[in-house]
Order: sequence, then structure tokens, then C-alpha cells
Amino acid sequence: MSPRTVLTPYTDLFAVPGARAFSSAGLLARVPMSTAGLGSVLLVEGESGSYALAGAVAGTNALSFAIGSPQWARAMDRVGQSRVLRATAVLSLVVGLAFVAAVVSGAPHWTWFALAALAGGTAANVGSVVRSRWANVLPEQGQRQTAFAFESVADEVVFVVAPPAVTFLAALIAPPLGFLTGMLIGVVGALVLSRQEATAPPVAPRVAGQPRTRSRVLTPGLVAIGITYLAVGTVFGAVDVVVVGFAEDEGAPAAAGIALSAYAAGSLLAGLAYGIVKLPGTLVTRFLGAALLFAAAAQTLHLVGSLTTLVGFAFLAGLAIAPVLIAGMSVVESRVPRASLTEGLTWTSTGLTVGLTAGSALAGIAVDHWGAESAFAVPALGAALAGLLAVAAWLVLRRTPAPAGSPAEAEVDAGADAGAPA
Repeated sequence: MSPRTVLTPYTDLFAVPGARAFSSAGLLARVPMSTAGLGSVLLVEGESGSYALAGAVAGTNALSFAIGSPQWARAMDRVGQSRVLRATAVLSLVVGLAFVAAVVSGAPHWTWFALAALAGGTAANVGSVVRSRWANVLPEQGQRQTAFAFESVADEVVFVVAPPAVTFLAALIAPPLGFLTGMLIGVVGALVLSRQEATAPPVAPRVAGQPRTRSRVLTPGLVAIGITYLAVGTVFGAVDVVVVGFAEDEGAPAAAGIALSAYAAGSLLAGLAYGIVKLPGTLVTRFLGAALLFAAAAQTLHLVGSLTTLVGFAFLAGLAIAPVLIAGMSVVESRVPRASLTEGLTWTSTGLTVGLTAGSALAGIAVDHWGAESAFAVPALGAALAGLLAVAAWLVLRRTPAPAGSPAEAEVDAGADAGAPA
């Protein structure tokens, strides 16, 4: 089979009018997703000399984003993506500049926390925005799976390329430059994306004189997936911290970057493959299978004993990341009414963000008390918990009817779940 034939599902995606433009703009707009936390850590530590303070400020930013982004997504579903994207881009720029100015000028620390919270709370989850656009322009579920796979790969590209660039700018030029660069790229991308109104999901019309009805988004099934993703997020946050600690213990701190790149590379390759392969079963059973694979693959981290094995096992564990993210997003996309799709996808991502913050904190405690090698138990146990929660989510989804207005697969009964492709 030729490379052209293998990549045909992806090339077909970008034959859709407007797809190349909104996906490219979305790639730029999501850069802050990978740089806001790291950039704020480098900025605060560079100005204050305190990693503890830097971590607390970055955590405040992340938690505020987790709370605020679903509210912006809800507004997008009600009034349109373009208006909200323009508002969040301008607010992010103003608040981000104020945050940098407060840190550099030595303002009281409480202002750093307040502005970090505002910076996180004014940011939109662009990954969900782009995925909802794919769902709007692609009529077939198989095409949407390929599109979601591509967006997962785009996420990995951002996380591989942007953080080293931000670190370089902050370390070699000036601490504020890393945070500012990521923020400005994101603002430009969001403004460009906001101008592409033709591919945005339509807003449900409102009848004059009638109150606006709101679709129920937080169904038991979506909540179950969000909780599963919270456990998945703890794995991501813990791996970052433990890998850095282990590399430092081994006397080669630069090797942490190699190991984390291998982790991301495994996910990137798996994401590309997931978008091409035609898998059996319904969306729900694929999610369960991917989650169990994720849980099993992470157990290899218990075997890490050297930098060489770290890189190898990180790559193997990474192979299970993209499938569980794509499968879960696909289930949510199929189970959420179209009028609330952006919000539904954003709530799912919120679970990842909260989990990532918690995982980083837990892993830091484990490294301090157990040592880095033993602390690999934190991401391994987090992945095992994600597998158990996925089983619970699978049971909930099998017993929960799809909401009205959602494009859920027709085969929701046990017979369909046994193997009919969705």
C-alpha cells in the first residue's frame, strides 16, 4: 500500500472547504495550552527565585482555566464562536500583559495570583472549538474520527515544539519572553480563527418572546467520561514531574526532554494510525478498549531503572495516549446535542486539566518522599485508576439513552455493542 493511499483519509479532510484554514488557525491558537503553565513558572521563578511560588501561580492559572473555559464554550454555543473568540483573545492579551507587568515590577504576590487566575479564566479551549468545527463540516462519523485523530496529533506537535522554544527564550533572553511569546501567538491564532465564520457551528435560532431553552450537557455519560479523563490527566502531570526528577537523579537533566519527546512521539504515531484504521465495535466499546490499553501500557513505568529504559518505556506508554483521548472525544461528540457541542467537548478537556494539576502535585510529593524511581508508581497507579473508571463509564453509557438532538450511534443495545461497527 502506497503512502498516498494510507494518508488518503487525512488528505480527504483538507479537501473540505475551509478546513485547512480553521485547522491551521486553531494550531496557532492552542499554543498557550502548552506554554501558559511553563511560561508562568519560568517567569515567576526567574523574577522571584522561588519554584514553590512559581508552581502555585501556575496551578492557579490552570485551575482557573478549567473553571472558566466551559463557560466560554457555553457562550459560544449560544451566541456563536466568532464573537466569543474575539472577546477572549482581547481579554487574554490585556490580562496577560498585566500579569507580566505585575511580576516584573515586583508587585505584591497577591496580585500575581489574582492576575494569573484572570489570565486562565479569560482563555478559551481552542481544541474544543476546532473539534466542534470538524463535527459541523463532516457528515460521517468515520470522517470525524479521522479529524479528531488529526487534532490529537496537532496537540502533540504543540506540546513537543512549543515548550522547548519557550524555555529557550526565557532562559537565554529574558524570563518574561517565554510567556509573552506563547500568549501572543495564541491571540493571533484566535483572532484569525474568529474571522472564519463559514465553518463555525450554527447557533440555534431564538424565537422572539420565548425563553431560551438550554440543552442538558452534563449527562451521566459525559460526567463519567470527564471523571475518567481526570485520572488520565493525573498521569500526564505526574509523568512530567517524575521524568524530570529521575533524569536529575541520574545526572543527566537534559535527558528528561528526550524522554518526554519519546512519550509524545508515541502518542503522535498512535494518533495518526487511529485515524486511518477501521476499528470494530461501537464508539463506547472503543473507548473502553483504549482506556484499558492505556492502563496496561503505563504499568511498564514500574520497570524503569535507567535512562535508556525510561526512553523506551515512555515511548511504549505514549502509544496508548492518543487512542484514549480520541475515543473519549468521539463518544462525547456523538452523545452531546449539536447545540451544545463546544461546551460538551470543553467539559471533557476540563477533566484532563484538573487531573494534570493534581498529578503534578502528587508526583512532586512522591519524588520528595520516595525518590524519583519509586515515584513512577504515581502515573502507573493513575493509569490503572483510569482503566477502572472507564469500565464504570462504559456501564453508565450502555444504560444511558442518548440525549435528544445528539448524533449518537444507533447501536446502543447490548447486541450492537458486541461488535457492529459504529
